[in-house]
Amino acid sequence: MPKIAYEPKNFRKGTLLTIAIANGIIEEYQAEGMKLTLRQLYYQFVARGKIENNPKQYKRLGVAISDGRLAGHIDWDAIEDRTRNLLGNTNWDGPSDILQATVDSFRMDHWSNQADRIEVWIEKEALIGVIARVCQNLDVDYFACKGYVSQSEMWRTAMRLRGYEDRGQNTTILHLGDHDPSGIDMTRDIEERLRLFGCETSIERLALNWNQVQEYKPPPNPTKLKDSRARDYMAKYGNESWELDALEPKVLRNLITDRVLAARDKSLYNEVLARQAEHRDTLSNVARNWRKL
Repeated sequence: MPKIAYEPKNFRKGTLLTIAIANGIIEEYQAEGMKLTLRQLYYQFVARGKIENNPKQYKRLGVAISDGRLAGHIDWDAIEDRTRNLLGNTNWDGPSDILQATVDSFRMDHWSNQADRIEVWIEKEALIGVIARVCQNLDVDYFACKGYVSQSEMWRTAMRLRGYEDRGQNTTILHLGDHDPSGIDMTRDIEERLRLFGCETSIERLALNWNQVQEYKPPPNPTKLKDSRARDYMAKYGNESWELDALEPKVLRNLITDRVLAARDKSLYNEVLARQAEHRDTLSNVARNWRKL
């Protein structure tokens, strides 16, 4: 938990209180093995009644968090930017190292013998970090739409899903997006364009739905009047909208887990796990005896 000071800061009492509240929220997330984005931290402040929901408060919080980290009061690992990452090749010291890594990473397709196959699509790339672990544990493919999906990617998706359908599997996309005019329309758009490309996949909007807005009461935002879909949206839901980021990450994880487990045949799943364990044992024997081989 690195709290490293790089610049001395003289904080006002109000800023010190903000930092203390932030650290309390951070500790809750770290207890569940999770990190926060600044926007998620902001929504936790709003949901707990610590600040108002407006751009000025968001900017003020960002400054307090940045200064708090520079002064050594906030863990540098606790808050991350999920949209900017260094990419590169993986390197190895020798053949035995890559063989051992293969043992650790070898996984069979846990859905290969299932009647149904599920993918999880989420509107914002910044939220990939929230769903990645649960999707990986469930061996469910996941995808950041970054708003409306490009035509190229939608076509490639349709070809992939049609391949599953040709093998006799039903496919379902669980879509998670903002509860605002465009966020809701994106679910419709995904379904219509996949149909255009001859795909029979079911599209299920997992979040954010109206009943979830009522249950979890995330902080609202004014609906963007410039959105061409705003009039129809406001006629149905009023002049407020809600961002997916405002839901607690554990809520999103639980929604995904419950839906996926409901679709998965446990006995067929255990059959794949047993075969996977056998193959891992074989690879492990090869890694241990590499020098002899």
